[in-house]
Amino acid sequence: MAAPMGEQKVYNSKELQQALYNACTSRPPGKTFNQQELFELNVIPNNDLNQLLSCIQALTKDSLFKAFNKDGGLCWKVIKKEEAAKYKQFSMEEAVVYSQIESSHREGIWTRTIRQRTNLHQTVMNRCIKTLESKGFIKPIQTAKAPKRKTYMLSHLQPSEDVTGGPFYTDGNLDEEFVQHLARWSERYVIGRSWQHSSKEPAKKLESRMTSKQAEGLRAEVLESEDLGRERSKTMLPMPPGFTGYPTIPEITKAFNASGVSGVIMKEAEMRQLMDILVWDGRLIKVMNDKGYRAVRHFAGDEEKNGLAEAPCGRCPVFDLCEEGGPVNARNCKYFEEWLQA
Repeated sequence: MAAPMGEQKVYNSKELQQALYNACTSRPPGKTFNQQELFELNVIPNNDLNQLLSCIQALTKDSLFKAFNKDGGLCWKVIKKEEAAKYKQFSMEEAVVYSQIESSHREGIWTRTIRQRTNLHQTVMNRCIKTLESKGFIKPIQTAKAPKRKTYMLSHLQPSEDVTGGPFYTDGNLDEEFVQHLARWSERYVIGRSWQHSSKEPAKKLESRMTSKQAEGLRAEVLESEDLGRERSKTMLPMPPGFTGYPTIPEITKAFNASGVSGVIMKEAEMRQLMDILVWDGRLIKVMNDKGYRAVRHFAGDEEKNGLAEAPCGRCPVFDLCEEGGPVNARNCKYFEEWLQA
């Protein structure tokens, strides 16, 4: 009986620990094991509890096993050898702090939460965080909900959108310029799909034989007007009843991402948030059983301009009469000259 006992003692060494570790790593990543599940791996001879506890203790000491409390019971999670090598570099306090930050995943963890969970002194905790950050294991992040809180996460991870606030936030602060730019683009896109230009000529027709003084006066009147957008909107008519071509969230999102106006790639959920804001502001209304969006009648007075709209030619009311030798032309246009010199 002595020989078998001796053989069992040899088998209960590093080889048994390695066999148990290999069996656990063969399971899906991130799986946790309770005592019964470790026995079910059929590695521990005769389901000997003492041998199992001996292996768990050795693997935990080598940072290859990590204990958790799950559903009121004790369980263990397998740690990759690369990750386990990090823990060997840490002091006991640093390992505790790193473990808390690691458990926060992509959400990050507030320093006050770390202190509450670890019961470490403020000075000790700050020293551990400073050491871990200097070695590149963790990094500070800013959260959209509480940008002034000191929050940390593992350095190789990227914060979740719940933390950053999505594309509407930069470094934890609302990017108002981007939001306004996106809102203007979205509204103009919906306007283009909501209204059609009247085929009728404006009530005030241009005279083909207008004198230079008359043309100059009309051009000056319109170009110096501060409400040009609303005047243009009067020539637009709504779509006919039953029209089903109003833009939907997928169409608006796809159009924006393909437009190239921004390097940000929007998701449908993010675009829906913005469109809902435009609805609340009274700039859009929902149609087609809340699946589509229709713009209100008027253009926004501060509508986004392109290069042609900024040039006086793009909004000149006598553009059709502008030609060499005509009552107005590029040679005698003071507005064009001023624009070139600006």
